[in-house]
Amino acid sequence: MHHVEAARTAALFSQPFTPMKAGMFLRKVKSRMWKRLRHYKLQEDCKTIAYKSNGLKMTDLFKKIYTDFSISDVEAVREGHQSEALLNVADDFPADRCFTLVFRGRRGNLDLVADSAKEAQAWIQGIRVLMENMENMDESTKLDQWISDWFLKADLNKDGRINFKEAKKLLKMMNVDMNEEHMADKSESGTLEDQEFVEFYKMLTERTEVLDLFQDYSSDGQSLSQCDLEEFLREEQLEGEGSYEHALQLIDCYEPSDTARKNHSMSVDGFLMYLTSPEGSIFNPERQGLFQDMSQPLAHYYISSSHNTYLMEDQLKGPSSVEAYIQALKRGCRCVEVDCWNGSNGEPVVYHGHTLTSKILLKDVIATIANYAFKASEYPLIVSIENHCSIEQQEVMARYFRDILGDMLLTNTVEGVSSKLPSPEALKRKILLKGKKIGNESESPTGEVSDEDEAAEMNKDSPKSKQNLCKELSDLMFCKSIHFHSFEHSRMSAKPNEMSSFSESKARSDFVLHNTRQLTRVYPSGMRTDSSNYCPVDMWNMGCQIVALNFQTAGMEMDLNDGLFTQNGCSGYILKSEILRKKERFFDPENPEEREDYHPLLFSVKVISGQQLPKVKQKDWSIVDPLVRVEMYGVPLDQVKQETKYIDNNGFNPHWNETLQFTIHTPELALVRFVVEDYDKASRNDFIGQYTLPFTCIQPGYRHVHLLSKDGTSIHPSSIYVHIKITEL
Repeated sequence: MHHVEAARTAALFSQPFTPMKAGMFLRKVKSRMWKRLRHYKLQEDCKTIAYKSNGLKMTDLFKKIYTDFSISDVEAVREGHQSEALLNVADDFPADRCFTLVFRGRRGNLDLVADSAKEAQAWIQGIRVLMENMENMDESTKLDQWISDWFLKADLNKDGRINFKEAKKLLKMMNVDMNEEHMADKSESGTLEDQEFVEFYKMLTERTEVLDLFQDYSSDGQSLSQCDLEEFLREEQLEGEGSYEHALQLIDCYEPSDTARKNHSMSVDGFLMYLTSPEGSIFNPERQGLFQDMSQPLAHYYISSSHNTYLMEDQLKGPSSVEAYIQALKRGCRCVEVDCWNGSNGEPVVYHGHTLTSKILLKDVIATIANYAFKASEYPLIVSIENHCSIEQQEVMARYFRDILGDMLLTNTVEGVSSKLPSPEALKRKILLKGKKIGNESESPTGEVSDEDEAAEMNKDSPKSKQNLCKELSDLMFCKSIHFHSFEHSRMSAKPNEMSSFSESKARSDFVLHNTRQLTRVYPSGMRTDSSNYCPVDMWNMGCQIVALNFQTAGMEMDLNDGLFTQNGCSGYILKSEILRKKERFFDPENPEEREDYHPLLFSVKVISGQQLPKVKQKDWSIVDPLVRVEMYGVPLDQVKQETKYIDNNGFNPHWNETLQFTIHTPELALVRFVVEDYDKASRNDFIGQYTLPFTCIQPGYRHVHLLSKDGTSIHPSSIYVHIKITEL
């Protein structure tokens, strides 16, 4: 099996990567002062790149000083001076020798310089081909390769077989504890050879719970006919009309056997491939693409929003970077924040004022926004500006916004924009500036406006300062920003096309009705100096549209944000529930049972099994003891958590077979978070993986929940297998 998979891998990655496999010295760049040689080498598996410091011997390959990363971790390859670090050394190294590897999640970029343009292209094109090959693999090949990779790690002398000691170590690396008698050595040689490894492989990958389900619906116990599969889709997956035709589509798509496909039947292998595919996922594929009405007023949508977008870390001494804007925009964020301050040489800068965070040029931020604004979503981008600049530098700001954004910039003077809040559809590929604005056009060229910033939030007793605002910048603001002291004041003074901003501490009042007609932005308290986040759900429950979070900080709060905005084509706009859009109805999140159309649901989750769970990094020596917790978020009555028991020493194929039940009072506002943890009786449990989605996007029946890392990236093939049942109470 090992040789078969190795041959398959070699065929798949047949392109010549000789320069990469031979290894090459590349210069790693972190700043103008930090430029160091590293030796980079593509490994034999054609999926891993290893690197080490200059001056170390190649015999150190398998020592800890040699670090590696997987091609699957790379999201994109940028050519030339397309990073801050490489722009800073542009005078030293020409663009055709420079490239950047962008990693998935929150991992920092890798900026590299080759000795020649030819060498740079060898790596740029080579990595891109490898990335494309890996993306084109089907699920079965990915799983086979996953097993093969582990076998290669255990086969230290590369002779194509492993002894029992190596096999036991392999199993421990794969997160499973197993005795030697489970490894049948029919040849009595003390090693597992090709055919024996096939048995070993089958034993590891056998899914008895799936086989039992398969046989429950199989007429002959060997395969599922089209009628058998239709019955399964109707009875278990709760598919309605069209399930017979859908059964044939699934056979054509997932059945690996040509003979079975011709006979319109599905083997157990095909059945497993279907269950582990996107169609067998807990997330309804029909809600992944753009499916909502995008022609309603902006106030009727949740809008994916970032706070202090320029920060990569904390807001006291962390670095500011245009890369943070790129990452947020690529994730579908539709409201970014720019804090502008006076810079040297008349150049406005962006940073967290009065702190040790680094400064970046405003013109670089605007250029980055112009370049990435509509790559992930074509719906409008709101740029929230916190302006602390002098009149002179405000004039520079206005010029940059006009010149760099050009026709993308939407202002109040644009023809065809009504006095009411327009829709996302009407504002496609437009950028709206939100910030301070002179209230009356008849005022002098400069007007006074109230200061609005987080520093003021941190010191509520200090008097509000006044700032002069130049008319050129004011005219570019589409949304007028007013600092409200109370909800009642804002409700009475609001105009249809206004947007209000206030901190989370000021937003905890009952203004659902207010949010049916006016945009509200909520942002983290200035006291959160570590860039931590608040739970956004309470704000969403009241209809707040722009609930800004620190995108750079991973955790439950960002999991919920990612989960909500995964639907509707990752457009960054989610149409709010009808109960939060109706002006004539009053909805109280604290008392959902008082609404006219109150219909609670019973949500039943049978947690059956887990597959290939990763080890906890800080406990590499230990096999995990996994448990599953299902967390409900929504109105207060719906915020409940339940968990399974833990399974001793098995992260490879743990079985729980436990049913957890929840009463959901407001399904349209509920989010479900599946969390897998490593149980620890002496200390806090360790995080293994999670997956979050809206309750309305859940598919009933037998489903796989494909786990994500703390950073929100895939940890394939890790998953949990569940049965979902949703009934009316």
